[in-house]
Amino acid sequence: MSASTASTKAAPPSTAPTSVSRTPDQVWRRARGLLLALLLLVIGGVAFAAFRSGGAHGRLDPRSADPHGSRAVAELLKDRGVSVDVVTTLDQATAASGPDTTLLVAGPNVLTGHQQYVLRQAAAESRGRTVHVAPGPRSIGLLAPGAEAEAPRAVQPRPPHCDLPAARSAGAADTGGFGYTTDARWAVACYPGDGLASLLVLPEHPSGDTVLLGAPDFLYNDRLDQQGNASLALQLLGSRPHLVWYLPSLSDPSAMEGRNSGQDDTGDDSADRADSTSGESGFLALIPSGWLWGTLQLALAAVLAAVWRARRLGPLVTERLPVAIRASESVEGRARLYRRTDARDHAATALRSATRSRIAPLVGVPSHDAQSPEVLLPAVHARLPEPGHDAGALLFGPAPADDTALVLLTDQLDALEREIRTS
Repeated sequence: MSASTASTKAAPPSTAPTSVSRTPDQVWRRARGLLLALLLLVIGGVAFAAFRSGGAHGRLDPRSADPHGSRAVAELLKDRGVSVDVVTTLDQATAASGPDTTLLVAGPNVLTGHQQYVLRQAAAESRGRTVHVAPGPRSIGLLAPGAEAEAPRAVQPRPPHCDLPAARSAGAADTGGFGYTTDARWAVACYPGDGLASLLVLPEHPSGDTVLLGAPDFLYNDRLDQQGNASLALQLLGSRPHLVWYLPSLSDPSAMEGRNSGQDDTGDDSADRADSTSGESGFLALIPSGWLWGTLQLALAAVLAAVWRARRLGPLVTERLPVAIRASESVEGRARLYRRTDARDHAATALRSATRSRIAPLVGVPSHDAQSPEVLLPAVHARLPEPGHDAGALLFGPAPADDTALVLLTDQLDALEREIRTS
């Protein structure tokens, strides 16, 4: 035998390498669904932002020319000689209030109980006019004691039906929103709907009053030229030479004041009501609605992604393994796992099941009945008529109590199988 022949015979057989890396086509098929979902999410977000960008920002801001801004009414007031000052903190609003000033509170519902209480006290001492835009049921008790707010109603043109000169001069206006009632004797209720006033004037003293507006729509740029909106807005906000337009800000330092102080120096129970009301609005009331909708959309996207990527139980399919594993290695690995967890019952079950599957064809039992004691045991006893083997205990008995009993069971199963093969 030549050296080349010997080297050829000694060389191990070559095996084709198996790669577990995915091809570009496989990667694309797996990722295209996710990419399509991300693309649709981006397109939907851009479309939603574009749709909402027309009037969602600058709402009721006298500097904004957006449809829901109020720059138009501010400019008209300036043309009539009324100075318009925009403030964003409670200290600025209370410092600017006075008998010749109208204080417009654009967002009373976002104020804390402490802020509402301080604002109410400052408005009462200023002897001017305070206009609250759409205060809700949680705010009305501090901002206008004695008044109550009901659920919002549709905003639509309504006749005044009251003796307020500004309302009678303006005529029908776009009003609605919250409805107000009060037991105050000299209160004037205008623009009623379902028995509730959309505009309520509460006299505080001979020279001052508090005005509650159910909805801000007649102050918007895109509605100012409709109905009697412009006339009503100019008369309500232009009755004094100065207008302070208060846009509450979430960064106002006064929002953190009074939460733990208790307001003991007020002399009445209004402070306790302020502290209790500040906790009623909660954290969610201070979050802009856009963030809430964004969180809801993200949660919905997460649920859809979970449904898309969830495990779907279907029929078993064969899959080519990346490597070949020897049967002996699989047996040894499973045996180590059984031994580590003391799973003698599982090991005995596996040994007995394998023995039953091997001896069933030898005794003439079909493979689908190999695990049935009613079919297998009579055939085994017929093959081994001599007593000395308890085939039922060996093939279908209880689990071994310890490792020694497991080893003994293994030997007995091997002996039974050899005896059947040689009989």
